[in-house]
Amino acid sequence: MSVSFTTRSADKTRELGAVLGGLLQPADFIALLGELGAGKTEFARGVAEGCGVPPDEVASPTFALIHRYQGRIALVHADLFRLSGQDDLYGTGYFELRDSGEAAVLVEWADRISSAVPADAVQVRLSPGERPDDRRLSVDATGPVSRERLAEWAQASLALQAQQA
Repeated sequence: MSVSFTTRSADKTRELGAVLGGLLQPADFIALLGELGAGKTEFARGVAEGCGVPPDEVASPTFALIHRYQGRIALVHADLFRLSGQDDLYGTGYFELRDSGEAAVLVEWADRISSAVPADAVQVRLSPGERPDDRRLSVDATGPVSRERLAEWAQASLALQAQQA
């Protein structure tokens, strides 16, 4: 299953993330893909907000690698940019966190280490749009749970757009 979204500002990118975050359940996995400056961290702030984590508590985990937040549900936020391979990732305890089922997991630069992404994941590729603040989000679901979550997200996003119109 695939869906595309377009946002026209950083606030709208964050808002779209918050809609997804409001739907997440423990053990859900969200892979964020895209180049530097594509909006991954802004989207992640929205997801965290939707999970009940105050946005000002959310920072890019580029240097810490993994942050764990507690809101409506637990959220693990990881950034794989600085890692060179699976051995580096293994040493962080990432796989234990990912596979515990106790938290939703959100990973920036997930495509840097292929084994980081489980078989059932929502994969969000962010890319620049036509205007400087535009972002295009191309989203794929790779398993039954992620397909369900993506369908819920698409429906909730349409309802939000209808309310704002």
